[in-house]
Amino acid sequence: MRLGINLGYWGAGMDDDNLAVAQEADRLGYDVCWAAEAYGSDVPTVLAWVAARTLSIDVGSAIMQIPARQPAMTAMTAATLDSLSGGRFRLGLGVSGPQVSEGWYGVKFDKPLARTREYVEIVRKAMSRERLSYDGDHWTLPLPGGPGKPIKLTVHPQREHIPLYIAAIGPKNLEQTGEIADGALLIFPSADHLEETAVKHLRAGREKAGKTMDGFDVCPTVPLAVGDDVNGLADMFRPYTALYVGGMGSRKQNFYNQLAQRMGYEKEAAEIQDKYLSGDKAGAAAAVPHQLIDQTTLLGPVERIADRMQAYAAAGVTTLTLAPAGFTLDERLAALRAGTDALERSGLAA
Repeated sequence: MRLGINLGYWGAGMDDDNLAVAQEADRLGYDVCWAAEAYGSDVPTVLAWVAARTLSIDVGSAIMQIPARQPAMTAMTAATLDSLSGGRFRLGLGVSGPQVSEGWYGVKFDKPLARTREYVEIVRKAMSRERLSYDGDHWTLPLPGGPGKPIKLTVHPQREHIPLYIAAIGPKNLEQTGEIADGALLIFPSADHLEETAVKHLRAGREKAGKTMDGFDVCPTVPLAVGDDVNGLADMFRPYTALYVGGMGSRKQNFYNQLAQRMGYEKEAAEIQDKYLSGDKAGAAAAVPHQLIDQTTLLGPVERIADRMQAYAAAGVTTLTLAPAGFTLDERLAALRAGTDALERSGLAA
C-alpha cells in the first residue's frame, strides 16, 4: 500500500505551511500529493505551484470539478500539468454537488452519471491527441452547422496515459467509476465497511468492463492525528464530520449523509443534519458519534495507526491518502513522519 497526502483547499488557513508539507512528503517518499477545489481556490494553479517546488511526488486533482470546465479544457490542463511536472500529474474528476454546480457554475445538476461518462470519454480522446469529434447527449463536437472542425491537442503530455480518477460515493457512481476510470477517490472511508460501501461496487464496474481490480487504485482520504488521547484527537474532527454529514448539500441531496446511513448511522446522521441545517453547528458536532469519527480517521499512537493501516489494506485500499492534522507546521510535519513510521511498522511499505 502506498501513501499520499491531501493539502485540501488553498485559502483554508494553512496556506503558508502547505508547500513545506508537500516538500516533506516528497522527501519522505510519499507517492502523491492531492489538492482540492470547491468555490475558492482552483486546483490546477495549486498543483503547478507544488510540482515546481518538488522533485518526485506525483500531484493530483482531488478534484477538478466537471461543471467548472468544458472537457476539452480539462484535457488541455491535464496535458500541460503532466508536461510541466515531468509526467507526475494525476487527473481526478468529480461532479461536485447541486449547490455548487447550479449556484456557482450555473450548470444543471442533472444526469450526473451520464455527464461524467461522456466527459471522461471526451477527455480521454482529447488527451490521446486524436482529432476531437463527439456525438453525445450532453456534448456534441464540433457543433453542427457551424464553422467548427475536428482539431487535436497540440501539447504532448509526458505520458501516453495520464491516470484518471473519479470521486465517487454512491453505489451507481462507484460502479461506473470502476468501469471507466483508473482509480477511485473516496472520502469518509471505514475499513470495517469499505467492502460493502465501496469496493464491491467498484469490482462490479471492473467486471462489467471485463477487468479485475488489478491495477485499479482505491484511494481514500483519511485525516491523521497522532497522540495518546484518542478521544481528544477525535474531538478535533467533530466540526469536519458534522459539516459533511450535516451541511454538505441539501436535506434531500447529501451524499455524505447517505454514506453515514449506509454505515449504520441512520439515526445519528438524521440528528446531525437536523441540528446543522437549523443553525446549531455546535450541537451537530456534539451529535457525531465517537465511533464514526474513529472509524473514518487514523487516530492515536503510531502502533494503533499501523494496525488501522493493515485493516485498510485488507479492505482493498491501494493508496492511503493522509490529511495530517495539527495546529502548527511542526505538528503537521510530525504527523507526516508518523505516517511513514506506521506504514513501515505495518509491514505494508513497498
